[in-house]
Amino acid sequence: MAPSPLPFDPIARAASLWEARIGPSSTMAAVTSVMRVQQILLSAADGALRPHGLTFARYEALVLLTFSRHGSLPMRVMGERLQLHPTSVTNIVDRLETDALAVRSPHPTDRRTTLVSITEAGRSRMTDATKALTEIDFGLVGLTNRQAEQLTELLERVRRAAGDFV
Repeated sequence: MAPSPLPFDPIARAASLWEARIGPSSTMAAVTSVMRVQQILLSAADGALRPHGLTFARYEALVLLTFSRHGSLPMRVMGERLQLHPTSVTNIVDRLETDALAVRSPHPTDRRTTLVSITEAGRSRMTDATKALTEIDFGLVGLTNRQAEQLTELLERVRRAAGDFV
């Protein structure tokens, strides 16, 4: 059962107190809001993906493989594109392999490289999971399409300034 909504915005209240006791609160309120929205989005995505036996990380990996030209990528490239540590990619691929959603194979020309390929079961699971996520708008409720685009543009600036990409 979901908790009852508060009769006030706790982040606005914290920002007001911050302003009175510490100083300017705009970045504190923005970061706290982003962190709370992340919790909301992860909860919604987990709820939509759970019936499909996926986490968001495994879902993203399946989407990445589906988007690749041949349905396969080197593990190193997966890590770069998903912006994950190699150990995390290994764990994700381990689970996908256990569930027969992806397979590892040696690269045909580079013995140091391992390829990960999506299976037909992986494609099917990704398609079903995508339908579940899009039905709930990935959990991003309360915004128009234009507002979602503006949010993406603003967050892109933060990611660029942090060095995510050039």
